[in-house]
Amino acid sequence: MRIVTYNVNGLRSAMTKGFTEWLKTDPADVICLQEVKAHRDNVDFQQFEQIGYTDYWYPAQKKGYSGVAILTKIKPDNVQYGNGYMQSDAEGRVIRADFGDVTLINAYFPSGTTGDERQTYKYQWLDEFFGYLQQLRQQRPNLVVVGDYNIAHKPIDIHNPVSNKDSSGFLPEERAWLTKLFDSGFVDTFRHFHPEPDQYSWWSFRANARGNNKGWRIDYINVTEPLRGRLQDAAIWQQVKHSDHCPVYLQLNNA
Repeated sequence: MRIVTYNVNGLRSAMTKGFTEWLKTDPADVICLQEVKAHRDNVDFQQFEQIGYTDYWYPAQKKGYSGVAILTKIKPDNVQYGNGYMQSDAEGRVIRADFGDVTLINAYFPSGTTGDERQTYKYQWLDEFFGYLQQLRQQRPNLVVVGDYNIAHKPIDIHNPVSNKDSSGFLPEERAWLTKLFDSGFVDTFRHFHPEPDQYSWWSFRANARGNNKGWRIDYINVTEPLRGRLQDAAIWQQVKHSDHCPVYLQLNNA
């Protein structure tokens, strides 16, 4: 199974920048999108069907905001919308799909960049999501948790860790949450294969940050420990440009 996670920062906008043409190159079997900022009925989803993808959507109630979707060439056995927490579900942040013994969770973590209120909610969401994952693992031990986490974990994951030490997305409490996740038995699949620096998945639109590769690695595909032996390959596709993020890739072998 080839999996991609991609924050498209508005799917309709990405489609005007070549997203559909990119899909035609068969980049992955399952493509998890965040921040689609659209409902299915106002996107030309037939373009995806013609390429061979079935689409599943969990948009935010607020128009033009947040939302997640899954495009897949492999039919899931089960799809669940939301994680049972009212505000998270209203904001369209979590969608789950089961493929055989593997459960894929596509999540768009909140950002705290707009102020204290959202940063406080981000911490609440992180606590709720951690509990959701730990409970789900009891029945479905093979989890793949993909998405825009809006957290850079370590100094290697951000272009200037010193100047960003007080920035949302690199705060000590956020980074500690990711450490707790990995300590609980999750694997950072990109770092499993790639220890090298300067590997980022998001860049500010300001000051030619992408051209200068001054970015953050905030998009992840993390798996539970039982799947470590099935990891085949991982990559960040910085050359793919339909958004301020780029796709992150994982190849997972069958059992």
